[in-house]
Amino acid sequence: MNYKMVEHDEFSVVGIQQSFSYINGEHLSGISTMWQDAYHSGAEDRLFQLNNGLIQGILGVCVDQNEIHEKQMEYWIATSYDGEVPEGLSTLLIPASKWCVFEVQGPMPASMQALWKQIITEWFPSNPYEHAGIPEFEVYPGPNQPPQIWIPIK
Repeated sequence: MNYKMVEHDEFSVVGIQQSFSYINGEHLSGISTMWQDAYHSGAEDRLFQLNNGLIQGILGVCVDQNEIHEKQMEYWIATSYDGEVPEGLSTLLIPASKWCVFEVQGPMPASMQALWKQIITEWFPSNPYEHAGIPEFEVYPGPNQPPQIWIPIK
């Protein structure tokens, strides 16, 4: 597992969001469909064009909603953006944090899903870090650049 540690101040993202259940892996198929819809509707291209913030590329932001609804998450297809919120999009503030950034190797989406599982089942139990309890995200920087998983740690 290739990873590095980085620290960033808070930053904003703009994008589209949808809630998904963790039950029976519904979030996996739902998120895949959400990405397909964003591609076909042009939302993905629009977000790439709006990207002017701290992190380059398109983000898949995971917001745990267990405190509101058990076994539910909110997923955002977004981009790091500094400015007035464009029409038709929502905004989310990502708090300052230390992040463990993992590089995804291999064909998508299977490699991304496998790395998430490896982080949860292998990396966390063998390291002194805890999840910081704020949104985590995937970064899709663009052509010929490997995707990343950013996990907030403390």
